[in-house]
Amino acid sequence: MKKVLVAYDSRTGNTKKLAEFMAEGIRITGNTVDVKKISGIKNEKELQGYDGYIFGCPTYHRDMTNGMKTFLFLAEKAGLQGKVGGAFGSYTHSGDAPGIIFDTMEYVYKMNVVNLGSLNLKENILDTDEALRACQDYGKGIVEKME
Repeated sequence: MKKVLVAYDSRTGNTKKLAEFMAEGIRITGNTVDVKKISGIKNEKELQGYDGYIFGCPTYHRDMTNGMKTFLFLAEKAGLQGKVGGAFGSYTHSGDAPGIIFDTMEYVYKMNVVNLGSLNLKENILDTDEALRACQDYGKGIVEKME
């Protein structure tokens, strides 16, 4: 059984909803998942002990939140090289944050990122079955990459 951390930042609750949907996809595969808001993670030791990582953040003004930027510097100290990773987020008009996180995981942390790329969903579809399925499938894709 594999263990995945879904760590997210959310200002309006939309990205939190996506994180919970991804966790469902991981649980469906019979694996374990912890879902944590990044503000509750205080040091890099709290990031250790997982087989896979999914980081999520909404896009504001074509960028990540300041909290996610701070978190990514903390995560850099956690020794995630070679671990499976993925990124997600919600947006209203540009959707840049998940791609930035995904690139950081791949090129800075040297993680083994999921070949699905980053998952980015427009906020107006978050309450649809399509969004639920997309998130669950992304969670399943992370698990498949760990096998």
